[in-house]
Amino acid sequence: MTTAVYDTNVIVSAALTAEGIPASLVALALSNQVRLFYSPAILEEYTEVLHRPKFHLDPEAVAVFLQDLIRAATLVHPTRRISAALDEDDNRFLECARQARTDYLVTGNKRHFPFAAFEGTQIVSPAEFARILME
Repeated sequence: MTTAVYDTNVIVSAALTAEGIPASLVALALSNQVRLFYSPAILEEYTEVLHRPKFHLDPEAVAVFLQDLIRAATLVHPTRRISAALDEDDNRFLECARQARTDYLVTGNKRHFPFAAFEGTQIVSPAEFARILME
């Protein structure tokens, strides 16, 4: 089974628009067709960003969405800090991917990761990940 970590922008896009690639990728994780991993720091970021007023998301809908993700995904506790990404918060995703040894880190902000792969994890856009899954 393909393993992945989803960057927050993938989760937010899925929450905002039921159609589109990010929503389909989240659906694949919820149906256990992709094994999704997260860490406490990632869940904290998902929660904080989804509750931002600018997104106008219903707090109860966000809670249900996050509970569904938690139920489907696997929690890991990274043991090593990484400082490879340009944005410090993005290092949490690399730490999670490294700890879980995931195949992919899926992000809508590839420019934040100045490398195509990190310790065996390919860094891909949602569209690239969707194409890979269809192969």
